[in-house]
Amino acid sequence: MPKQSYTASEAARALGISLDTLRRWDRAGRIRVERDERNRRLIPASEVERMRGRDGWSGLSARNRFTGIVRAVEVDGLLARVEIDVTEPARVVAIITREAAEELGLGPGDAASALVKATSVMVRR
Repeated sequence: MPKQSYTASEAARALGISLDTLRRWDRAGRIRVERDERNRRLIPASEVERMRGRDGWSGLSARNRFTGIVRAVEVDGLLARVEIDVTEPARVVAIITREAAEELGLGPGDAASALVKATSVMVRR
């Protein structure tokens, strides 16, 4: 039977973030958290999947997908440079349009995914 919920530390590990970041996201309302009888955080498995960004990739043919945390967003004219620390031992840097960066609302510490296809990198939040 699939796991229904995660402890805070399990969820943080699954999301590739620190426990402190998960707590901040909880306080900011960015992630839905439940509490057990001892007031410990429990994160529903569906919420971990939502934060991982898995839904929405299924219709794409690309196989190189990296999920991680936005490290930096540098906007210069019409372009934005987005640097993502991926949970795998790698870092992905993408040059996207300023409009796309603003539309995604990317900022340091945000969860994001990078999809790599040929010489292009697409960013998804």
